[in-house]
Amino acid sequence: MTVKVDKKLKSAAQKTAEEMGIPLGTFINMTLRQFVRDKELNFTLGYTATPALARSLKQAEKEIAKGEFEGPFPLNQLFKKLKI
Repeated sequence: MTVKVDKKLKSAAQKTAEEMGIPLGTFINMTLRQFVRDKELNFTLGYTATPALARSLKQAEKEIAKGEFEGPFPLNQLFKKLKI
């Protein structure tokens, strides 16, 4: 099989595979076998917080820094506090 790949991408992929201790060809064969076996594509992307979550996290960090937070709670106390 012949596949056209950008030279910089190929070089970076070879370096990454080498750092992980496997030849790039082995990685490609493993990936193709998994694709054939599972009949699905799996991609993992880095996580980026939504703007609302980022604001909440910043607010929580400020509260923690000021000592203005409650918790952590044992689970039974948390349920009691949340009235669950």
